[in-house]
Amino acid sequence: MRFSDQDRLFVLTGAGVSAESGLATFRGSGGLWNGYRVEQVATPEAWNADPKLVWNFYSMRRRDALAAEPNAGHRALAVMERAMGDRFYLCTQNVDDLHERAGSERVHHMHGSLFQSRCVRCAKPFADAAEYLSELPRCAQCGRVVRPHIVWFGEIPLDMEGIYAKLDRATALLVVGTSGSVYPAAGFVRVARAAGAKTIYVGPEVPLNADAFDEVLLGTATEVLPTII
Repeated sequence: MRFSDQDRLFVLTGAGVSAESGLATFRGSGGLWNGYRVEQVATPEAWNADPKLVWNFYSMRRRDALAAEPNAGHRALAVMERAMGDRFYLCTQNVDDLHERAGSERVHHMHGSLFQSRCVRCAKPFADAAEYLSELPRCAQCGRVVRPHIVWFGEIPLDMEGIYAKLDRATALLVVGTSGSVYPAAGFVRVARAAGAKTIYVGPEVPLNADAFDEVLLGTATEVLPTII
């Protein structure tokens, strides 16, 4: 990929990028994650039914993410960001911090972050990498229960207005490691294309929205990104 000093690149990454660092995904394991189903641990209803179970699950996810390392795909995107500066924007569906640990700075986690929590009342996210395996964490300000700062199924992704503003300005969209089936992210390619951006997909399988891309490059992020960036 070649860009002029006028180009603006919007990158969307999905679970496939993190999977190459050894992090499991719901979709890649038949809807199960270490025996948990989505509806047990990743919905508002699950939280209301059993917040301790939810915190046990996300404590495990924090532990797994901290043990993982950024891969060549993460590092290649960090290299591109250093070259493009403010003309680069990385929007990820992943909740781990592997992009940041690879060196990326302009990262928006549309589905929240594993390493943040927020009070159910105060709603302000704060940095948190603790594991809560027995007692539920409580807000230091109001005493209410603290939940993971994660966008669960049925909730609205973070800063959609800002995401669409970046898409409208982008001259190119690079989508990496997504299935093209989860909305609203799966619709970003059509928004970018309508605005005149070139659209490129990288992944091991043809996505469900493949018809909206100008180029579909089959292969994993670690295989393809270092060769094209």
